[in-house]
Amino acid sequence: ALPFLPLLPLQILLNNLLYDLSEIGIPFDSVDDEDTMCPHAWDMKAILHFTIVMGIVSSVFDAATFLILLKGFGTDAAQFQTGWFLESIATQILVIFLIRTRRTPWRATPAHMALVVTSLGALGAAVLLVTSPLQQLFGFVPLSWPLIGAMAGVTAAYLAAAEAAKHFALHGSKPA
Repeated sequence: ALPFLPLLPLQILLNNLLYDLSEIGIPFDSVDDEDTMCPHAWDMKAILHFTIVMGIVSSVFDAATFLILLKGFGTDAAQFQTGWFLESIATQILVIFLIRTRRTPWRATPAHMALVVTSLGALGAAVLLVTSPLQQLFGFVPLSWPLIGAMAGVTAAYLAAAEAAKHFALHGSKPA
């Protein structure tokens, strides 16, 4: 569907490295009290339902991001790759704060500082790599402020939709 690669191989590796670093804090994370009161049985049907719902939301936002970059901004390959990298790394990293709990994030047990530091640190590193002179090493190019704003808007909309979808996906699947 695209006349170029959405991300260059080096950009994919960078995305994977930064995402992996962002999730180092997961083992230290706090858990909501109701999730520790009794053992939980694996419910593969509920897990599959959750992954399908969240996957659909992610796919819709991926398509929307592609359309915004291509049709809305008429980006060339390098601009597309830079914008796509920013949006994709931000949504990948930030969604952990939503899916770590059944509750809404502002009513959940606060995330452990290790998860906050690794996640926001990796996101900060991604933004710095894309906006600093190091951008050329990874094939990134400067983006206009309206395009950066659009990617931030898509990220915010995705997080709102993911939070709503999470509650839909979890509806009726209470811990065993």
